[in-house]
Amino acid sequence: MREVNASEVVGNSKFGRFHLMVFLWCLFAITFDGFDIAMYGVGLPLMMEEWNLTPVEAGGIASYSLFGMMVGALIFAPLADKIGRKKVLAICIGIFSVFTLLSSFAPNPAFFSVMRFIAALGMGGLMPNVISLMAEYSPKKNKVLIVTAMYCGYSIGSILASLIGMYVMEQLSWRVLYWIGALPLLALPFFMKQFPESLSYYVIRKQGAKIAEILNRIDPDGDYKESDDYEFAKVQERAKGFPVKKLFENKRTLSTFAFWVAAFNCLLMVYGLNTWLPKIMQQSGYGLTSSLSFNLISGIGQIGGSIIGGCLVGKIGHRRVLVSLCAIGTVCFVILGLTSNPIALYILIAFGGACTVGTMNLANTYISEYYPREIRTTGIGWALAFGRIGAIVAPTLIGLLLAANYSPQNAFMAFTVPSIMAALALLAVKEKYGSYDKLQLEGNIKLKATSNV
Repeated sequence: MREVNASEVVGNSKFGRFHLMVFLWCLFAITFDGFDIAMYGVGLPLMMEEWNLTPVEAGGIASYSLFGMMVGALIFAPLADKIGRKKVLAICIGIFSVFTLLSSFAPNPAFFSVMRFIAALGMGGLMPNVISLMAEYSPKKNKVLIVTAMYCGYSIGSILASLIGMYVMEQLSWRVLYWIGALPLLALPFFMKQFPESLSYYVIRKQGAKIAEILNRIDPDGDYKESDDYEFAKVQERAKGFPVKKLFENKRTLSTFAFWVAAFNCLLMVYGLNTWLPKIMQQSGYGLTSSLSFNLISGIGQIGGSIIGGCLVGKIGHRRVLVSLCAIGTVCFVILGLTSNPIALYILIAFGGACTVGTMNLANTYISEYYPREIRTTGIGWALAFGRIGAIVAPTLIGLLLAANYSPQNAFMAFTVPSIMAALALLAVKEKYGSYDKLQLEGNIKLKATSNV
């Protein structure tokens, strides 16, 4: 009987058609997730006019949605480790697509808030599962760059929402954004047919035929068979127990809390800017189209920060890159509070996008690699869930500042505090206790063949 370690086969593979298929589906999901999140801020100026919303009310609606995302991450991340990531992803895509469509027909803010809360349950469960699956199926050599590039879909979605807001929304109303946000529902049957389930899910359940089918697509020369031993006993032993409890085992407690604090502060910045950037710029004297152009520039900066940061991670490590981005972000927010020069604002907003969403993108990869694969979805899911508390606070907090007649410059200055706190939290992570897919730490044994018994 031949003994095969599935994660080692994937880790040593070269990026091919199978990896590209997984990447494109994950990119698709994250793009619409980013679109759904950004479209509220893009449509907010027109929505506030239609429903006569105050800044506090508008911030409250955004916070309800973000609370739904937190609940979704808490529920669906551990569930995925139990029933399979593909199933949970399909459920999440279905939920956020259907209820995003229903949001577009909202006659009043109350109905809209309920629909957005339910849609957000699906959005909250989607991110940790997509990140975990992409990390699991990425060759080890390029894993950080692949996962980070995939997560740029979030920024692509934000850019698309901004472009639609700039060139279509004023003619058709803010509701057009929500019609487009429901499109993933049409792709769901194709997703179910093409997208693979998690390998670790199959290994835990001893589904040798499914494992062999996937590995033969990744490595056609391996000739993997259902009868091979895919280290079932070892993986099942590691999978025993409650996934959340395992986040605090093997001296991971301090790092787990550090990740949660970092996620809280990163998402506070991300959702504060996503929700209010167009409105802040509008209050600074810019027209609607010009205000949305700042959102567009921020999205471009997010992609640039993610890609450049992903390349640097391989050279100097996650933590140095992340802490450096937080430091640059702090400086940017200070200068944003001191200048009104349009060219300087565009440049600083681009850097702000790189140092907020770009930081969170890289932090997601850092967190997912820190935990062993059997609790990876739970690890990233709970970090994001705790981070959603910051996301919930942000729209209301900025709304209160604007309602209290704080200047846009002072609103930008407020982001310096979470930027510093995120850097301090990341410095507290104990990297020596992380998994980082070190095969030897996960009980991995090199592929070998033994005589049939």
